[in-house]
Amino acid sequence: MIVLKFIKNHLISSIFVSIALGILIGSNMDVSWLKNLILPLTFLLVYPMLVTLDFNSLKQKANYKLQITTQILNFIVFPTLAFGIGYLFFKDQTYLRLGLLLIGLLPTSGMTISWTVMAKGNIQEAIRMVVIGLLFGAFLTPFYITFFLGTEIDVPIMDIIIQILIVIFIPLIAAFLTQKFIIKKYGIETFTQKVKPVFPLFSTFFVVIILFVAMSLKADLLVRNPSLLFDILLPLILFYFAMFVISIFTARILFNRVDGIAMVNGTVIRDLSLSLAIVLSTFSDAGVAALLIALSYVIQVQIAAWNVKATTYLFKAE
Repeated sequence: MIVLKFIKNHLISSIFVSIALGILIGSNMDVSWLKNLILPLTFLLVYPMLVTLDFNSLKQKANYKLQITTQILNFIVFPTLAFGIGYLFFKDQTYLRLGLLLIGLLPTSGMTISWTVMAKGNIQEAIRMVVIGLLFGAFLTPFYITFFLGTEIDVPIMDIIIQILIVIFIPLIAAFLTQKFIIKKYGIETFTQKVKPVFPLFSTFFVVIILFVAMSLKADLLVRNPSLLFDILLPLILFYFAMFVISIFTARILFNRVDGIAMVNGTVIRDLSLSLAIVLSTFSDAGVAALLIALSYVIQVQIAAWNVKATTYLFKAE
């Protein structure tokens, strides 16, 4: 628990250490066997965070305007933005466009809820965004990839669907059953006070482990082409900056403070772990895409942290 809490409290520095160790070890050792760990690690990342979801809150009346606006950004505006920036910067590098498109296609993760809590946003709507985003993303991703890149790469639709089942639907069902079992056996008070704070720590830990695995597997690529790092970072920064500006602008115009905070975290935070799992498991030649997604963790965590600190200035207190 001491290690898990340390990683959570020093997430940015832990990510940098994980990336550095991945590059060092991956460039000097045979780590190809680590590829087999991507799916189970992704499951272990997603499952603990889903256990803490307040599933009963999904029965309450939703803010339809907020949810619809969020999903329009997540599944129309941002995928189109990702494709446009990808085409502008990576016209001749199909797999880099694939990586950016996957980031744009797969919104929200368990961290959406964590950052919303820290920024004092609408937690119930954030939970609903995570569930809706997971379900929509699972259904639409194979067809979006086929639509945008189907003429350039072979899209294994069934393989993608299987990966999504493993890392979304199975953890979701397992998390629901786990929560019900714990509450029934030990009571809601024990679950809320002792269990709920612990589970997200494991998700954060597995984020760091997955990054280490991803960077280890693609270390040779980065060592052989160090300039690739700079080629990737500029479009990534531009993409996240554009998402952040669009989200903030939309939230300030259409919603109050708590809803606006939830919407920003429900759109800017992307499901990078699922993107990484899909790339490494189903596109054997897409090593550069995995590198792009791994580097996105650094940018995303920084933006989310700055967003929490800037909330006071971005959204006026009510």
